[in-house]
Amino acid sequence: MRSNITRALIVICSLFLSLTSIVFAEEGVTDTEIHIGSWGPQTGPGAAYGAIPRGTDAYFKLVNAEGGVHGRKIIFHHFDDAYNPAKTLAGVKQLQEQVGIFAWCAGVGTPTGMAVMDYLMERKIPWVAPLTGSPIFAVPPKEYLFVAYAPLDREAEILVKYGVETLKKKRVAFVYLNDELGKSGLKGAEKQLAKFGMKLVESIPVQFNETDMRPHLMRLRRANADLVIQYYNYHLAIRLMVAAKVAQYEPTWMGGSPLTDFQSMWKLSKGAVKGLIGAISIEGPDSKSPQLARYKEAYDRFATKGEKWSNNFYSGMISPQIVVEGLKRAGRNLTREGFVRALEQIKDFRETITGPITYKPYDPNDVTCRQGQTSYYLIKCLDEGKWEKLTGWMKPED
Repeated sequence: MRSNITRALIVICSLFLSLTSIVFAEEGVTDTEIHIGSWGPQTGPGAAYGAIPRGTDAYFKLVNAEGGVHGRKIIFHHFDDAYNPAKTLAGVKQLQEQVGIFAWCAGVGTPTGMAVMDYLMERKIPWVAPLTGSPIFAVPPKEYLFVAYAPLDREAEILVKYGVETLKKKRVAFVYLNDELGKSGLKGAEKQLAKFGMKLVESIPVQFNETDMRPHLMRLRRANADLVIQYYNYHLAIRLMVAAKVAQYEPTWMGGSPLTDFQSMWKLSKGAVKGLIGAISIEGPDSKSPQLARYKEAYDRFATKGEKWSNNFYSGMISPQIVVEGLKRAGRNLTREGFVRALEQIKDFRETITGPITYKPYDPNDVTCRQGQTSYYLIKCLDEGKWEKLTGWMKPED
């Protein structure tokens, strides 16, 4: 009788513990898996940036091949949003509510990220290192959102400073995507020019799907701009620079970090992008650093056939590397709150190919607590899309 009662108690306790573990299990986490989500355009005008989530996928596969994190494999879910914010929001909601995602990683684009930011933050779902430099994601800081890329407004400040001080340019124009990304760059350029007592001779907003850049070229020529800074995707930049080459208009061209995949741009433009100067916050494809060597290993082992080794592809590996670091620090007893607290302990992290990354405990009054890093350097496009490094790592002046 006693043995039967003992066995019954053991069964009841086992059931209770099992049910307890089910009730208190974190969404997107099982005993063997962690579900991470992302998005990026595989089709449409932004399809070139589809290499970014494919790079993220390759990095997570490398981590899984090495045993995962604390005995769990990372299940990576990503979808094609065609760079359409409405599709981004619909896809994020579908994965979150039907699959259950523990945290979101990367995600390409400023308008697409803005479409889902409130949805994720209201639900206290961590989002690590969106693929955009728009300052709107770090300022004001959000407790569950961690930024890795340096802000685009400060990037534009560095471009203007170099153009005026080093290249001695006098007539600066700015052509930008008419969204939060482009306007951030415009703000930084105007701020830096004001320090020199200068103003833009022309500022031209463009739309993402524009195909004819010749009217904008005419405005630049009429303004006699000797330095043109571009802030949008590289298909727009290529159209403008090809049109300028045909028209024999030869200003100095500069661009934000989205215009630094020189190898792809050279091929598509048939060399019209030669001389383009870009600001970048990641190492180049020819770097000999051990960090980039690890990314190359992920590419060699897990990239699909035909995938090109490019800075778009390997820049997709920065965000998952930060996610994995946070997961390691959070330990086996994984919760979202524990993951966030673990990310906050990252200081001077140099394992990625960016400048050193630092986060701090959440403080709504500290605009640096979720920024990650703010360093850049400048590069120049040479023949065949190779590049020359013009400066060392630097930070904009406050």
